Amino acid sequence: MTFNEFLRQRFLGNDVEAYLWCAGILLFGFAFKTLLSKLVSKLLFRFIRNKTEDVGEQHFQDLLIQPLSVVIFLVTIYFAFQVLDYPVRSSEITRNEPALKVFFFRLYQLAVFSGVGWIALRVIDFLVAVYRRRAEATPSHLNNQLIPFAKDLLKVLVITLTFLVMLSRVFGVNVTALIGGLGIGGLAVAFAAKESLENLIASFTIFLDRPFAVGELVTVGGITGTVEKVGFRSTRLRTAEKSYVTVPNKSMIDKPLDNLSLRTARRVSFTLSLSQSTTSEQLRAIVQGSRTAIEAHTLVEAPAEVKFSALTPTAKEVSVQYFVSTNSYDEYLNVKEDLNYRLIEVVEQHGGVFANAGTTIVQIATPTDSLDPANPS
Repeated sequence: MTFNEFLRQRFLGNDVEAYLWCAGILLFGFAFKTLLSKLVSKLLFRFIRNKTEDVGEQHFQDLLIQPLSVVIFLVTIYFAFQVLDYPVRSSEITRNEPALKVFFFRLYQLAVFSGVGWIALRVIDFLVAVYRRRAEATPSHLNNQLIPFAKDLLKVLVITLTFLVMLSRVFGVNVTALIGGLGIGGLAVAFAAKESLENLIASFTIFLDRPFAVGELVTVGGITGTVEKVGFRSTRLRTAEKSYVTVPNKSMIDKPLDNLSLRTARRVSFTLSLSQSTTSEQLRAIVQGSRTAIEAHTLVEAPAEVKFSALTPTAKEVSVQYFVSTNSYDEYLNVKEDLNYRLIEVVEQHGGVFANAGTTIVQIATPTDSLDPANPS
C-alpha cells in the first residue's frame, strides 16, 4: 500500500488525510495559543495606550491572556473540525441528527459564548483599574465609591447578556417572548424580592444624594464605622473593633445618619471637682484662668465654656467644655493632654485643691470622647 493510498483510507466517514489535518490544526492551536493571545492583547493595547493612566501593558496582558487563550483554542477547534464531515452546523441541525453530535455542538457553542463573556469581564477589570488610578489623583471620595458599584453593575449586565445570548443562539429560546412572559409574573417576583428591590433603589439614592462616601466615618442605627464599600444591596462598615458590619442600603437612608467625618470640630466636656476648702476668690480665679488658658490654644474655637456649675457635699464642681478644630484623633488627644496639664497648673497656681484624694481630674466623658471609632486605642 502506497502512502497516498494510506491517506485515502476512510474511517467513520473521513479519510486519514482529513484526520491528520484535523490533528495538526489542533496541535498548532494548543502549542501557540498563549503566544497568539499575547500578540492579540498587544494589538488591543495599542488602541487604548494613551488612555490607560499609566496602567501598564503587562497588567492588561495578565488579565486577558488566559481567556484569549481559551477562545483562540476554541477557534482552532472549529477550523480543525471543518476539514471533517463531523461538524454539525446550526443550519443543518434537525431532529434526525444523532444526539451525541448535537450535544457536542451545543457544548462547543456554550464554551465560545462563555469565553467571550470571560474576556468582557476581564476588560471591565482593566477599565476599573484605569479609573481607580484616575480617582487617586482627585481629592473627591465619590469616585472611590462609584467605581466598585459600577464594576459590579457592568459585570451583572455582561453575565446577564451572555446568558440571554446563550438561550437564544444555543437553545433557540425566543428571548423576547421569555422577557414578555416574565413581565406577566413580574408582580409576584417583585413582591417576593421586595427587600432586595428596596435596597437596590436605596443604593442609587445613596449615589445621587451622597450623604457619605467611601472612607468616611458614619454612625447609623447605633453602628459606628468607616465606610469601605457600597454595593447593590448593602453598605459595608469597618467598626472600631475591626469587625466588618453589613448594613442594608435601605437602613442607610431610612435611619438618621451622622457623618462624623464632616464635623468641623471635636467636643471636649468634663468636670473639675475642687475641694470644699477652695475659697470663692480662688474659685473665681481658677475659672477665669482656665478659660484664658483654653482659649489661648490655637486649635480651640473660642469662646470656651468654663462655669462654676454645682456645689455638692463633697466638692465644688466646675464644668469645662470647648471644641477642638481638627478631624485628626491624634491631634485631638494632644490638645486635650496639653490643656489638662495647663488646667492643673492653673489650679495649683491659685492654691486650689482637687476633691477626692488620689484623683487628679474627674472627667465625665462623652460617647465620642472615650474612643474614636476610626482610631481605636
